[in-house]
Amino acid sequence: MQISLLQCQSSRDVTANLAYIDSQLKCLPRHQGETQLVVLPECSLLFGGHEKQQLDVAGDDETSHLKNALADLAKLHQVYMVAGTIPILAGDGRVFSRSYLFDDAGDTLGSYDKLHLFDVEVADNTQSYRESDTFCPGERITVVKTPFGNVGLAICYDIRFPELFRALRLAGADFIALPSAFTKVTGEAHWQTLVKARAIESQCFLLAADQWGQHNQGSRETWGQSMIVDPWGEVLAERKTGLGWVQHQVSLESLEKIRQQIPVMQHNRFKVPSLIS
Repeated sequence: MQISLLQCQSSRDVTANLAYIDSQLKCLPRHQGETQLVVLPECSLLFGGHEKQQLDVAGDDETSHLKNALADLAKLHQVYMVAGTIPILAGDGRVFSRSYLFDDAGDTLGSYDKLHLFDVEVADNTQSYRESDTFCPGERITVVKTPFGNVGLAICYDIRFPELFRALRLAGADFIALPSAFTKVTGEAHWQTLVKARAIESQCFLLAADQWGQHNQGSRETWGQSMIVDPWGEVLAERKTGLGWVQHQVSLESLEKIRQQIPVMQHNRFKVPSLIS
């Protein structure tokens, strides 16, 4: 099967962002009849303004026009799609940052709400990030069964919490998709190290699709370096800068071999991680 990550430079213009994704899917390099898993970055349809703008375009799980638009693209282009993140109403005046996995008929196979919210101080133009003002944290992990393997879902800041990735592996994950919008400052310092570490620890393929560049006249700047990393920590494909596809054909044979040779899940003497309520 082929993995395809799309590196974007999304803006506050939902229509333009959707058109860009559609245009890239139209020219997606692929082999006839080959299964295709596409991963979009975090906030691929709306990014770079105040987080409260997410509330203006949020819908519920059934009626969200952003969800439906991306599901339609998955069906039109006949790809499995991890649809970045979409704001879904949470019922407390905030929204969930939700990632969906659609099949190639546009049907929803599963979803995940971002567990860890980015409330931090960063030495960039934005300086202070307070996702919890707008977003409601999730309360569950997600691993979705597909014909080509089990796909675990995580989002951006989650990468700093290895317990989640161990929990996804224990729940059966073979691949872990990570839609992201890492800041340039934190990305330059930590992105590659974190992605490779989580792949090695979990013994899963890490599919890390990131935003890149200056957004909305420089109000936000993201790191890029979207990458596909195998369970040995080898970077199979990456795009450090610029826009477009990162692709690689993968097989679960190498994953099974690594897990048999170094059975870390069986050797681990610590308790199984569980969510704090």
